[in-house]
Amino acid sequence: MSFRSKTLILALAALLSLGMAGDAFARAGRGFSMGSRGYRTYTSPPITSTSPWNAAPIQRSTTPYGNYGQGYGYGSGFNRPSFFGGGFGRGLIGGFLGASLFGLLFGHGFFGGLGGGGGSFLGLLLQLGLIYLLIRFAMNFFRGGQPAYYGAPSGSAYVGAGPQPGSYGGMASGPPLTLEPEDYTAFERRLSDVQSAFSDEDLNRLRSLATPEMVGYFSEELAGNQRRGVVNRITGTRLLKGDLAEAWREGGAEYATVALLYSLIDTMVDHASGRIVSGNPTVPEEVTELWTFVRAAGSGPQGWMVSAIQQRG
Repeated sequence: MSFRSKTLILALAALLSLGMAGDAFARAGRGFSMGSRGYRTYTSPPITSTSPWNAAPIQRSTTPYGNYGQGYGYGSGFNRPSFFGGGFGRGLIGGFLGASLFGLLFGHGFFGGLGGGGGSFLGLLLQLGLIYLLIRFAMNFFRGGQPAYYGAPSGSAYVGAGPQPGSYGGMASGPPLTLEPEDYTAFERRLSDVQSAFSDEDLNRLRSLATPEMVGYFSEELAGNQRRGVVNRITGTRLLKGDLAEAWREGGAEYATVALLYSLIDTMVDHASGRIVSGNPTVPEEVTELWTFVRAAGSGPQGWMVSAIQQRG
C-alpha cells in the first residue's frame, strides 16, 4: 500500500473516530439534546425544510420518562436516549469504523483491526452499521432538496410551518397554537441573547431567557469551563433560516419548537492567557438545532423562554 493511501486511511480513521463521537462541544448546550417539551418531551418534532431529519432524542430532562406535563422543568429524572441517537452510540460506531480502517492500513483486512474469533460477527455488525449510515446520508441528501413549507410571516428568515399533529404517542397534547410575526422575532432574539449571555457567563441574564431546568444545564457547562480554565467566547450569532416544527397549548402553557439554522463565531479561550484553545475566530460556524420555547398562556411574545435544545439525529 502506498504512503499516500495509508495517509488517507489514517486521516479517515481519525475523522470517523472523532467526528462521530458527538457534535461541537462549545456554545450554549454544548451540542447535546436537553430540556423539556411538556407532553412531547419524548417524541421527535416533525421534520421541516430547515431540519429535514429527525431530531436526536433528548438526553437530559427533568421530565421523568413516562410522566409528562412537567412544563417548566421542575421535577427530576433523565430521558433514555436511543442507543444510536446518543453520543455514545455514534462514538462506538466511529470507533468500530476507525478500528476497521486501521486494520486495513496494517494489512489485516477491513475487519482485521477488530481481531479475535468474534471478528466475523463484529464484521456483520459493521456492515449493517455502514448500510444504516449510507441510507441515512442518502435520505438527508435527497430531503435537503424538498420545497419549503409556506405560511410563515413574509420578510422573515422563517420559511414556514411543518405539520401540526393534534396528538403524540396516543396522548392528548393540546390544540395547535397559531403564532404571530412578533413570536418569530422573539425566537430570533432569544437565540442571540442566550448565546451572548452564555459567552458572558451571565447566569442572571440566562434566568430571564430560559427555564430553571435549562439554566441549570448552562450553569453546569459554565462551571465545567471554569474548572478547565477556559471561557467559551461566542460572537456574531445570526439566524440564517428557520421554520416552525410545531406549536401547541398544554394546560396553562404554550409551546413552540422551531428549527434554526444560524451562524456564529465560537471559540474556546484560555482564561489566564487569552489564547484561543479551539475554534476559528474569523470564520463563522453554521449550526442547525431545534429550540423549544415555552410561555405562560396569554403572556405575549416577551414571555417566551428556552425550554429545550435538540441536535440533528
